[in-house]
Amino acid sequence: MSSENESASKHPAPKGPDMRVTIAGVELASPVIAASGTFGYGVEFEDILSLDRIGAFVTKGLSREPMAGNPSPRIIETSSGMINAIGLQNMGVKAFIEQKMPRIREIPGLRVIANVFGFTIEDCIAVIEALNDAPGIDLYELNASCPNTAHGGMVFGTDPALLGELVKATRAISTRPLIVKLSPNVTSIGEMARVAADAGADAVSLVNTFLSLAIDPETRRPRIANVTGGLSGPAIKPIAVRMVYEVSKAVSIPILGMGGILKAEDAVEFMLAGATAVQVGTASYADPRAVENIATGLRRWCTVRDIPRVSDLTGGLIL
Repeated sequence: MSSENESASKHPAPKGPDMRVTIAGVELASPVIAASGTFGYGVEFEDILSLDRIGAFVTKGLSREPMAGNPSPRIIETSSGMINAIGLQNMGVKAFIEQKMPRIREIPGLRVIANVFGFTIEDCIAVIEALNDAPGIDLYELNASCPNTAHGGMVFGTDPALLGELVKATRAISTRPLIVKLSPNVTSIGEMARVAADAGADAVSLVNTFLSLAIDPETRRPRIANVTGGLSGPAIKPIAVRMVYEVSKAVSIPILGMGGILKAEDAVEFMLAGATAVQVGTASYADPRAVENIATGLRRWCTVRDIPRVSDLTGGLIL
């Protein structure tokens, strides 16, 4: 593992509650992270919020080659969240390294998690090999919710054998810690987490969006051009919290929880269920400063309750 990931640079303990958490040896100043696909490539938000007040950001998913994504409409609002079928639009890993990373490296204290995906194991390996040579990245997040085209479209994250093969192959060539982002569209999320951990994952993140369908009653047509899309937002939070709890009983590696987090108390729920850190996604569409506001709110929540270390919340559920 590269020296830049060996404990990373230490943040001095601040006055008040200690908000630092550690994931696979990488120390974050806060457990609140901006989720992939909702925060661009990070630099787009530097004039909107204080990036040094959040734990990290996860890049848009990076593929071997640039991708244009799905046709519109590809985002719709629901009564308690949103459905999206962006189609993993991104500039490709080479352009990201050349065009985005130089500026990202100039932002002091910013932790970077590169989200990686592909439609074959070889695709994922190629992306990680390219990123291995790029300084300034702290961790990888492997999106296991993509269909493996080499196996007839079976989603990596819904098949234990495929998931294990993917994680083992990518972890073998990763020079940085590997987080595996799990699909919630499975019978047993705990089993899939165990498969990822046994194959070498350093941490897991969950949940990704839930496969959903919305129909316009007047036209009788799907409201998303792709027909189905991923549901996110407050509607999924109780299910996501339950899944984090189940995974915490199944594995001992760190968990990054996500799904409908709008305020500090939501983040606390995920941590009490077993998460070391949380990711904020859909909330950033309604409020571009949501990640910073939640991080600030979490500090205030701990201060009011005389909680000395935010990490003490992890797994603190009382039964």
